[in-house]
Amino acid sequence: MLIARLKSFLTRFRDSTRGTVTVETVIVVPLLFWTLSATYEFFEMYRYKSVREKASYTIVDMISREQTNVSTAYVDNTKTLFDDFTNDRGENQMRISIITYNSDDDEYAIVWSEVRGDGPLDELTDDSIKTRHDILPIMGNGEHLIQVESYSEYEPQLDIGFSKAIGIQTRVFTSPRFAEQVKCPDC
Repeated sequence: MLIARLKSFLTRFRDSTRGTVTVETVIVVPLLFWTLSATYEFFEMYRYKSVREKASYTIVDMISREQTNVSTAYVDNTKTLFDDFTNDRGENQMRISIITYNSDDDEYAIVWSEVRGDGPLDELTDDSIKTRHDILPIMGNGEHLIQVESYSEYEPQLDIGFSKAIGIQTRVFTSPRFAEQVKCPDC
């Protein structure tokens, strides 16, 4: 009996056309405001990631064009350049790694890996990259690959339900263009 009365009430409420603009405004305006705020925040977060991806592509392309050895000062300056591109106060972390592939063992190996900035990224080791076929492209035997990874934390500007810091990570790789490999004797 109670369910039938409740169903009847809900049906009458749904079909009623006696609503006022004030009631509809009280319901719709907060929802509309939250939707616009969430749209802005999502767009800003994707812009934030896009800027970091573009900066990573620039860094990996710059390194791929090197015909001489790079130094630790060069790697330091790539981090500075990355921070300038992203228009940050230097709260980014960047890892540059040179990876090679051995087809006999079907394993990847690290030639050198350097990290700049504070965050969760560590220098890559042979053990950590050896069988990572899921994240690395197919390579020829002895081929070298330059990989640039970055990590930043996005701080939402509006409180719409996101956590306070969202980790944004990028990974970009390419082959050396003009030299067979990029060496860093100091690394």
